[in-house]
Amino acid sequence: MFQGSLVALITPMRADGSIDEAALRRFVEWQIREGTEGLVPVGTTGESPTLSHDEHKRVVEIVIEAAAKRVPVIAGAGSNSTREAIELSQHAQKAGADGVLIVTPYYNKPTQEGLYLHYKAIAESIDIPVIIYNIPGRSVIDMSVETMARLAEIPNIVGVKDATANLTRPLHTRRAIGPQFCQLSGEDHTALAFLAAGGHGCISVTANVAPALCAAMHRAWREGRVSEAIAIQDRLLPLHDAMFAETSPGPVKYAASLLGFTAPHCRLPLAPVRESTAARIRAAMEELGLLALA
Repeated sequence: MFQGSLVALITPMRADGSIDEAALRRFVEWQIREGTEGLVPVGTTGESPTLSHDEHKRVVEIVIEAAAKRVPVIAGAGSNSTREAIELSQHAQKAGADGVLIVTPYYNKPTQEGLYLHYKAIAESIDIPVIIYNIPGRSVIDMSVETMARLAEIPNIVGVKDATANLTRPLHTRRAIGPQFCQLSGEDHTALAFLAAGGHGCISVTANVAPALCAAMHRAWREGRVSEAIAIQDRLLPLHDAMFAETSPGPVKYAASLLGFTAPHCRLPLAPVRESTAARIRAAMEELGLLALA
């Protein structure tokens, strides 16, 4: 259903912090031209925690309009309030999204039963596919394989974005649910290893600034050119390191600013990246020849 290199889109903004709608459209167009196989707006990388509901919905609408069905759009629609997640999911469906990405409820710390009931309620409120987003590092809670298997029995819960960086997880998920359950990595460093463990693709931060290379790595893997995929992975490693040298999406927002797509900083409480981090980002991008694209 969803595969390859998908991008966890930044939300381009002007220097005053307002959303730059024209830049967002240009950015979507560039991503598709460079080979990105799916767009995921208003996740954490898109600064969803600091967007108003109106801004969140507008970003989803713009990305869907700009993509024009050329690649799938999986709209971020998660919340720690089930009612709010349902509202955002229903909006995404009405706007024409191909699916929704629902993060495990942060701060509340629900039990596994609470997680099950949360996702069940959301899935039953819409008809489009639901991707579970399991990211214990941000949400504190970790959805068990057993809970995920229960949820996979609901017809439109079709996959997971796994940001645990635990490479035994896709093995156990595949065994418990089957190969049809779409497993997408949420961790750039281990994306290729995740594919080897039965994954189908990656929702990538790095693809914001290196979409062609990320897409080429996934194509090479699918086509059996394993050595080529590993070589691309090796080339991307310093950039992956730089993208997570500080809290994401601070570094990737700065990197995208070097390409002319956005102001270089996130909304508070995320601070501008340190100069040492900025220098590291520039060096990694220069090594890959990315700044020549600006």
